[in-house]
Formats: sequence, structure tokens, C-alpha cells
Amino acid sequence: MTTLPDLTISSLSTAYQAGELTPSSLVKLLHAKLTALEPSAVWIHLLSESELLDYARELETKDPADLPLYGVPFAIKDNIDLADAPTTAACPDFKYFAKESAFVVEQLIAAGAIPIGKTNLDQFATGLVGVRSPYGVPENACVPEYIPGGSSSGSAIAVAKGLVSFSLGTDTAGSGRVPASLNNIVGHKPTKGLLSCTGVIPACKSLDCVSIFANNAVDAQKVYDVASKFDPADPYAVENKLLPEAAPLGALGSTFRFGVPHASQLDFFGNEEAELLFFNTVRKLEAMGGEKHTIDFSPFLDAALLLYEGPWVAERYVAIEDIIQKNPEILHPVTRSIIAGGENLTAADAFKAEYKLKSLKRIADETIARVDFILTPTIGTCYTREEVEANPVELNSNLGYYTNFMNLLDFSATAFPAGFYKNKMPFGVTAFAPAFHDAKLLDLATKFMEDAPCISHDCSEVPAGWNPIVVCGAHLEGLALNWQLTTRNAKLWKKTQTAPLYQFFALPPVGDNIPPRPGVLRLAEDNEDAIAIEVEVWLIPTDKFGSFVANIPAPLGIGKVKLKDGKDYPGFICEPYVLKDPINGAKNISHLADWRKFIS
Repeated sequence: MTTLPDLTISSLSTAYQAGELTPSSLVKLLHAKLTALEPSAVWIHLLSESELLDYARELETKDPADLPLYGVPFAIKDNIDLADAPTTAACPDFKYFAKESAFVVEQLIAAGAIPIGKTNLDQFATGLVGVRSPYGVPENACVPEYIPGGSSSGSAIAVAKGLVSFSLGTDTAGSGRVPASLNNIVGHKPTKGLLSCTGVIPACKSLDCVSIFANNAVDAQKVYDVASKFDPADPYAVENKLLPEAAPLGALGSTFRFGVPHASQLDFFGNEEAELLFFNTVRKLEAMGGEKHTIDFSPFLDAALLLYEGPWVAERYVAIEDIIQKNPEILHPVTRSIIAGGENLTAADAFKAEYKLKSLKRIADETIARVDFILTPTIGTCYTREEVEANPVELNSNLGYYTNFMNLLDFSATAFPAGFYKNKMPFGVTAFAPAFHDAKLLDLATKFMEDAPCISHDCSEVPAGWNPIVVCGAHLEGLALNWQLTTRNAKLWKKTQTAPLYQFFALPPVGDNIPPRPGVLRLAEDNEDAIAIEVEVWLIPTDKFGSFVANIPAPLGIGKVKLKDGKDYPGFICEPYVLKDPINGAKNISHLADWRKFIS
């Protein structure tokens, strides 16, 4: 194998077990790709090729079928320890070399996963914006001028850009969900304590969670299954409870109940497009068999205010007290100003807030018990880097509107893609439920993404489980044969053009049942008659691609079509003999370069 393969866990497992791929060949390809991308603000520390090969060769002494994450590359947020690698928490003067890996990292490596490196973050995991790091700002995977989201910025980008199969983040106030929403991936914040925090630099030790990023919820579930092993050395660790009411929702189309905040309690910060996308998601869940219930969101919002306006800021202060007192100048200015506010909070403040939280928790638990889960936007809007730079604290606070309460109230939560803005930024939602409902939420995300996959126009490569098909005639959106795609659950991915390498023909009609069809003929690159053709790229589920192709009548067929971006995708072509034989009546319509113009 000479090109980097699909990095989804199922695809890698299949390739390893078939003998088509080895861990050594994978890490060599991956290291070459990462080296070509450097310098990059995604990473604070990358393992060398020799270090990666040590992991790979050790795996090659084992059977791929015996390890659930055999040869799967992953990234680690740089406030989580990896043995013999530096940990910085995005503060260079804080750097130390870990003697042991964090407990959760050890579980993943034991299951066959290969650590690739340590990723960038908002310093000391303080922030939801992803711009508070001396190591630079990772570039948003979809629209570069927008923030990447934080604090787990690098971990999210590494997954979104196809550099690893999954990554670890942390999530105290939303750091494992906000970057997922901003980069069109899944972010799972598990039940508090299910993933060990041994070997994790604390932000708020009583609230911290290790989180999981993946391109799909199936992969996130596989990682969660390995990582959620009980750690007796972590005083905040809990053992998983298999509750009957937390079972997966069942087959697609089965009924379930979900809560949505009252319209007056939803805040999109002036973004009408986000509001439309959210209610489109609600309708999709209803179409899947969901029954919507409007809930009072006020106890959740009141709890959220306690995180930064209450005494839990003092817990952040405790985590880096020595630095604040002795070397405050090494901190990012915004980070320092936020954490320093915890110095003068009292024990009385803490008890008052604890009493209030307990009262809010009781009400919130009663509310959520009436539904299977509650749905909110993950974030109410998205911001550019320039906007955040001009107003760093208020906009960061806005990003936490739907996330800050989650760990205070001890809920599990899964953020997953749910659409795109017109500017091609992704939009995401979060489903949350009581503790230990993790599997149910990941199952919901899987079913939603299967039924209504969110396919970016520019954001990523072809997602796993889908095949691209370039169409230029009756299969175009809204035309006579488009149903052959839509009934196979195909989704429109791109409207674009071919490279200027083609001639375009209208084939003669065949009987009464076959509509007019185009013929595409590729010419030599230096042919002055070659033109670019208007096309659409659709994505069709891989298991339905064969049945689609089987219905294509001669002289049409499927070959490789080169697009204007230089990429080759499967698409409709025509056997040349038909186009060159004047008897059949094929008409050259290259001057139109657009099938819609021809049929109009």
C-alpha cells in the first residue's frame, strides 16, 4: 500500500486481518504525511518515526483479531501523560517528561492503539475557543478563518483532518464537545469518572472528564468500550452501571422521547441560520420516530452560571496555585485573568454554591427523567478568530451556554454533526442524558448520522462507508433519474466542474422510457477543443453502490472523472465509439458545458 488508507477503525481492522496492511507500513505513511504538514499548530509533540515503529513492530508479533484497536493511530491532548513524552498543558515553562502513561492511555495502547503525538490546547484547558496557546492556533478543518474551538483544539483537528483515527481530549466545561461541533466530528463526554483521570493535569479535579473525538459514533463507541475501565487509583473514578433505561434506543424508526428547551430559553446569539439548522435537526429526529417534549431549561442554565461565576473557579486556581503565586508571567494573559479570580473565594462561597447546585440537580434530574434524552445545539453560533480576539471572554462564555452545566449536574453527553451553514461551517447538536447512558447516546448519534449524514461541501475527504459518484445528466439534483440516487440514501456532496479535459455530447433517445442522456469523452490535455463540464458529486452508501452501477445501460459506464481540483472520482463516461459514429446521431453540446442548459 502506497497511499494512506481509510483510518476508520473497521476499515483498518479489515485491512490488517486481510494482510493488506501492517502497522509498520501505516505509521511510515502517516509519519510522512505529518512531516509534510509541519510546522503545524495541531501538535505540540510528535513521536519520531523510530518511536512509532517500536509500537508497530511490537504489535506485529500479535494477532490483529485479538486486539480491538490493533494498529489504530490516535492523538493525545497535551494535558494527558504519555510515557517518555513531554507534557506541557500548552505552557512551555511547565513542561515535564512523564514516567508513565495516563491510565486511559495505557488501556488504549494495551488494546493495540498507536499514539502519534500530543496535541495543542487552550492553556491549562481553560477556554472553549482554541486560541489561547503559545504554540499557535490550529486551523479550523472546515473554514480556516474560524476558531477551532477548545480547549481540546488540536485533538479535534487531528481527527477532522484525517491525521488519526480518534483522539483523546478533556472536557470540564465543554472542551470535548465545542471543538467537535466546529469541525464536523463526534465528541463524546462520558459519564464523570468512567474514564480515569489518573495521569491527567487537573483543571477542576472534581469535574474533569477525559473525552473522545472520532469521525463517527461507531468508532467513538469502540474507543469508549476500551477506555472505560475502572481505575481504583483514581479517587473520582466510578464503575459503569448497566441500567435498563440506559440501553440503546433500538432499531431505527422505534419511538423515543426527547426534550427540547422552550423557545424562549434557546439562544443563538443573533444567528438565525443556526436556529433554522437546530429545528431542522428536531424534525429529523421526529422523522426517525422521536416524540418531542418542550422542557424548562432554566435549572440547567442556572447551574451553568455556577461554573465560572461561582467557587469552582477556585478549583482551577488550586490546580496551578504554585504558578499563579510564583510565576504568573508564564501564563497566557486571558488564562491568568480567569484563574486568578479564584484566589479570594471562601469556604462559605463554596458551601452556598453547593447547596444551590444540589437544589438545581434535583429539578434537572426530574426533568430529564421524563425523556430519553435532551437535545440542544452544541453551540449557539460560531465565531471567527478575529471576533474572538476582539472580545475573548464574552464570546467564550457564549460558547459555553449549552455545555457548562453538564459535569456539574453529572450528565453524559454526545455531540454530533447536524448540518452546515451557507458559509460551509458545520453545525452540531448535543444529546445528553443521566450518568451511565453513554451507550444510548452514542447509538443515537450513529443512527442519526446514518439516516441524515452531514456531508461537508469542502470540509473533509469522502467519509468512510460512502462512495463518490460524479453525475452530469439526468441524475443531477431534481432531474428525471435523480431518484436512483436518493432512494439509495445518496447525498449531494459538491456542485463543481470537471477539469478542462472533456467534450460533451447528447446521446440520441432510446425508446420512450429512457430520457436524454449525456456522453462524456476525455481528450488529450493539450487539445484545444477540451472544456470543463458542470457536474455534481454525490455520495452513495458503499453497500448500495453496486446496485446503482448495475442499472447503467450501455453505452454509458463508470470510469474516473477528473475534477477541477485535480482529484479523480468515479463518474459517468461514455464508450467512445458511440460518440465518433455519425450514424447514431450524438450531438456535440460542448459549447453549453451544462446539461441543464441543454435540456432547457
